[in-house]
Amino acid sequence: MSKVNNTSFSINRVILSVTLIAMISGCGFQLRGDYLLAPQLQNLYISSVDKHGELTRLVRQHLDNNQVTIVEKFSQTIPELRILKDKLDRRTLSVFPNGQVAEYELIYTVKYQIRFAGEEIQHYKFEINRDYQDDPDIALAKSRELSLMLREMRQEAADKILRNMATIQR
Repeated sequence: MSKVNNTSFSINRVILSVTLIAMISGCGFQLRGDYLLAPQLQNLYISSVDKHGELTRLVRQHLDNNQVTIVEKFSQTIPELRILKDKLDRRTLSVFPNGQVAEYELIYTVKYQIRFAGEEIQHYKFEINRDYQDDPDIALAKSRELSLMLREMRQEAADKILRNMATIQR
């Protein structure tokens, strides 16, 4: 009797797994990370106001993961990705009764340009927003949470830059 239960349990697991996989693939779910960039973007020069900043490093890493050759010397014939600005602002959303800020909205703004030889520069700007609840009683933990949230926002910004680049058809 227990062998029959184990067999039916195994069959149920297989059916459940197949159904779950079919549902996920049927809704169009795809893992991110592999962007199909136009052939003209396979060699790219990157410049940035903050050459050693985390956003620039993440964009370089994403491009490297997608087999894009990053050219180290500027040339008029090679497309250029220029990261102009990445800035974090915050706006107060709510306050505690004692007047201390309880909740912020973090606004991460990124401006960049893409230039192709002999064409006008294409300008891009976007914002990523997050809500952040502050608690002065656990300042160290909240500081760590803010740091992780900012890292996540930069990662999302690098992903968004590559997604935007993938939409460029030449």
